[in-house]
Amino acid sequence: MIETIEFNGVTYDARHGGAFDRGAADSWYSRPREPHYFLGATYSTPEVRPAIHSEEYEAYLAGYDWNERFGGKKNWD
Repeated sequence: MIETIEFNGVTYDARHGGAFDRGAADSWYSRPREPHYFLGATYSTPEVRPAIHSEEYEAYLAGYDWNERFGGKKNWD
């Protein structure tokens, strides 16, 4: 199954552990923007810090912005 999300006219790969997913997750947990993604499953495969302006870097920022607009925030209470 291919998971994608269209945001601002661009279709992103939204697989768990991917750059878009990690951006959305960081926003959800109110973490700072620190572009990264995992080669496979989150936390059990190598973490990658993408080059500035690379496709993965831009996907991370889009995921973060997508959650800021449409998502929510983790309630820590």
